[in-house]
Amino acid sequence: MSDDEYDVAVVGAGAAGLNAALVLARARRRVAVVDAGEPRNAPAAHMQGFLSRDGMPPAALLDVGRAEVAGYGAALIGARVEHVDPGFTVRLVGGAVLSARRLVVATGLRDELPGIPGVAERWGRDVLHCPYCHGYEVRDQPLGVLGTSPGAVHQALLLRQWSEDVVLFAHTLELDEEERERLTARGVRLVEGEVKRVVADDRVRGVELADGRTVPRRAVFLFPRMVPRDALLTGLGCAVEDGRVVTDRTGRTTVPGVWAVGNVADPRGQVVTAAGMGSAAAIALNADLLDEDVHRAVEQHRVVEQHRVVDQHRAVDQHRVGGGGR
Repeated sequence: MSDDEYDVAVVGAGAAGLNAALVLARARRRVAVVDAGEPRNAPAAHMQGFLSRDGMPPAALLDVGRAEVAGYGAALIGARVEHVDPGFTVRLVGGAVLSARRLVVATGLRDELPGIPGVAERWGRDVLHCPYCHGYEVRDQPLGVLGTSPGAVHQALLLRQWSEDVVLFAHTLELDEEERERLTARGVRLVEGEVKRVVADDRVRGVELADGRTVPRRAVFLFPRMVPRDALLTGLGCAVEDGRVVTDRTGRTTVPGVWAVGNVADPRGQVVTAAGMGSAAAIALNADLLDEDVHRAVEQHRVVEQHRVVDQHRAVDQHRVGGGGR
């Protein structure tokens, strides 16, 4: 192989992409990891729920992961992928090009936040999304849930496991009687009225409503709109269903040779889940490469054997012509 030819190109160096690259590099595959350095969880100071890594800063996990992957000989390329051609030719912004036999896309997603002042400024700090990721850190504090999506009701009901003081701000949601009853029975207070802003300075202080009321809160939860960064996958023709690229349990897409792992394939996957997806994809992908390698080896073996048989027959014929047969 030349310097720009690889067995596998991995696009995206989060937990999913790096774990896929780690397994493949340990399998002695030639791997390139291309990443622009914009992780989704960059605003978060810590990550939770990852066995042996609980409380570790996300950036520290990625630093360790890159060092491990590089230690097994994988190439780490700091760049943005502009386009991938079938085959797979990976074109980087700036003009560089590399080629690979297989492709792993681990480009994640972007959180599309509601345009409520204060939300973006405190996102990932004390304006939060996942109770399993952040609920314990804000336990027993006054919590708010913004009714920016239908999932807010479930989120408020769930958060009662971490705090006895949970308020659901209805905002633009229209709740039915059953939802109201469930909230009341669970001990979640419902505040009607449109939210004007999240009040914050160095931390969240409360939620201000359009009518001028402010309800003190110490942390606020909401559901962002999760938008997969799947342009490379759809550009290659990967099938999409219900807004997600179709994959099997290993991350294999409908396009031969292309795998999708992490949040680009499963928006709800946590860091530990993404890492596992990367490992599963790498093992399946290596098996796919092995099949191809064996097929090529068999074809080459057959050619060699055919040449050997022809040469053997030619030698016998020459021997006979030369009188060696008398």
